[in-house]
Amino acid sequence: MMGRHFVSTVCLFAALVLGIGVGVSSARAAELIMFEQAGCPYCAAFDREVAATYPRTPIGQEAPLRRVDIYKPIPPDLSFLKVERVTPVFVLIDHGREIGRIRGYPGEANFWGLIENLVGEITPPADNIHAERPSGQSHLATAP
Repeated sequence: MMGRHFVSTVCLFAALVLGIGVGVSSARAAELIMFEQAGCPYCAAFDREVAATYPRTPIGQEAPLRRVDIYKPIPPDLSFLKVERVTPVFVLIDHGREIGRIRGYPGEANFWGLIENLVGEITPPADNIHAERPSGQSHLATAP
């Protein structure tokens, strides 16, 4: 028969491996935060042209979209971000730091180019410096 301490240890280990627990979301990797407001015509254009496709793209999988209404309380894990009163504003974050912003919605073609450039600025964690991006391109600079 297993001791209570062993069972507790196994349950704790399983919770950590499965990502269950307090504070796990703050260690989340990249996210694209979309600051929006009701009635914003540019937010509606983004919804029509990009929103449905975004999560199915490599960029959308690397940096999932998270929407935040500028007139509601900002989630505590985003308190480090400056909230602008213009919408939409797209803010790429990675491990609790801002990578860059796209102010406004510049249309579908321009949005994809801008977000691709921002995602390219994400650096891997120090313990995984030689990791490859999902697209197969290295994060490291190559010599000419």
